[in-house]
Amino acid sequence: MPIATSQYWNIAYGMNPGEAAQDAEGMQTMRTLANNMAWMLKSLDRTACPKREPVQGTNFIR
Repeated sequence: MPIATSQYWNIAYGMNPGEAAQDAEGMQTMRTLANNMAWMLKSLDRTACPKREPVQGTNFIR
């Protein structure tokens, strides 16, 4: 399973609404995560996904 990573813990700190936007390191971490996620999604080849079997429902009441 591909996992997009960042440069540190993916969190920004703030006590009141809007304060997290003033956390420069937190915002940089979020931008890095967003860029890495966008790159990963663009680079994944949708035709390379494994084929899934049809779901088989099971009724345990006999």
